[in-house]
Amino acid sequence: MTNISMYTMCLVIDGEKVLLINRPPDKGFPGYIGPGGKVEFPESLTEGTIREVREETGLVISNLRYKGLDEYVDEINDERYMVFNYITNTFKGHLLDSPPEGELKWVDISKAMELPMQDWFKERFPLFFEKGTFEKHIVWDDKEKKAINAVVTRH
Repeated sequence: MTNISMYTMCLVIDGEKVLLINRPPDKGFPGYIGPGGKVEFPESLTEGTIREVREETGLVISNLRYKGLDEYVDEINDERYMVFNYITNTFKGHLLDSPPEGELKWVDISKAMELPMQDWFKERFPLFFEKGTFEKHIVWDDKEKKAINAVVTRH
């Protein structure tokens, strides 16, 4: 039976700035990244997104807009890893003084791509700001540790 893991990511926007987390190497995926994480059973995708953003930033978000799906398929290990992506400009609260995943930083959207970030996030970041939604489907070869097929569909 295929093992399916579901995750979320939500970019929080304030005017021309986006909230990013600068993850240290010991947390995995070092560099700048959007808040998010694993959806816990039986919560909904929206509930998981709101919880993860609150846990990682201290902000309570609402009015989420669905932007797209990142899907990684590993046929060798019979795994499917899905990331549901959202964006919002509606939030309340204050940023955490000691965030658990790394330093929180409001970054100019126009300059965010200049920051160090994982290649997969750098590829996904502009898709959040395009009109419509996206679907990114990647077939992963775990033996070779690389993507053997990658398709991005815009809707």
